[in-house]
Order: sequence, then structure tokens, then C-alpha cells
Amino acid sequence: MPLMGSERREMLKRRMPAAQETSDSLPGQHGVGNRGSNACCFCWCCCCSCSCLTVRNQEPGPRRASHEPRRDDPPTWEESPTPTLEEVSAWAQSFDKLMLTPAGRNAFREFLRTEFSEDNMLFWMACEELKKEANKSIIEEKARTIYEDYISILSPKEVSLDSRVREVINRNMVEPSQHIFDDAQLQIYTLMHRDSYPRFMNSAVYKDLLQSLSEKSDET
Repeated sequence: MPLMGSERREMLKRRMPAAQETSDSLPGQHGVGNRGSNACCFCWCCCCSCSCLTVRNQEPGPRRASHEPRRDDPPTWEESPTPTLEEVSAWAQSFDKLMLTPAGRNAFREFLRTEFSEDNMLFWMACEELKKEANKSIIEEKARTIYEDYISILSPKEVSLDSRVREVINRNMVEPSQHIFDDAQLQIYTLMHRDSYPRFMNSAVYKDLLQSLSEKSDET
């Protein structure tokens, strides 16, 4: 006999609690208020492919401040006024006159960079700075830095020195002085003089600078 409407509603009410209890007992199924912390904010699943989880897992870690100096940063360019035409013309007279002024060293260093030999000038400049130091602890610290950067065979910026000079430096590194690299500095100075200086005088770096100063001089 078919059930009446009131009897059917009564039976449905009895079945609903049982169905709800069965649903709550199933593992991995939770209501909206009981979702796990890894659940996606747009769905009820915990799949790892959800876009919100992907973004959360790709949050960047701490970054170094952009102004923080790095050890491998090259030294800053020497401050110098714009050279005069007479000064630039004097550079052609001798290598010593070129290296005597900051403007000459900056121009020569720019040229060396085009030949991938800028480290020679950087080493020479570092040795000049070391000679000005009087504090023993600062001398030792700077000497170690110069050794690691330009003398060590493991350094990518190693300069070309003969074995005799290297041996003397290695012995003196036990107690370095501000003149520990004098022989090495002289060798690099001579190398730049004989090898790089003639090419610099014929380079676009020198000729363009000389021409621009000549044009300014003609205008005045």
C-alpha cells in the first residue's frame, strides 16, 4: 500500500540523521567550517594543484638589500676633474705621465676593461692604497684581501707574476707589511707599460677623448 504524504515525511526525517552520521565518519570529508588549513579557499579539496596553495608555496624568502655591498664589486672610479687638452696630450709622452693623474688612470682603466685586463690596474691601485696604511691590523687585512683577489692561483682575477715574486710573497704573508707587494706591483706596472700602453695610444678611447678636447679648445 502506498505511503501517505505525512508518513513519507516522517520516514525521511528518520533517515537524515543516519545519513549525516555516515557522511561525518568518512575520512577526508569535512564540512565548510572544519576544512583543514591546507584546503583551497575556492574548493573543498586539499589538492596540491590549487592556485592559492601554489602561490603560498612560492613566497620569496629574505633578499639582500640592494645597497648592501658585495665583496666582488670592483672599486669605484677615482674622482678627478675633466682633463685638459695639455694633460691628455702629455699622456702620449710617457706611461709615467699617464699613470700620474687620476684622469689618466681612469681612461687607461677603461681601455683595459675592453681588453679584459682591468685586473692589472685594480691590483696596482690596491697596492698603492696599501702603502698609505700605518695600522698593523688594517695592513694585514688588506694584504690578505689583495692576496686572495690577485695573487692566489684560485682567484679568477689572478695577475701574471713569475715564480720568484710569488715565493717571496708567500713567505712574507706570515707577517705582511705595506710593501709586501712592491715587487709584484712593479712587474704589473712594467707589463702594462710594455704591453697595453702602446695599444691604448692607438685606441678609440684615447683618440676620441683627445679629439673632443681639441674641438672644445677650438671653440673657445
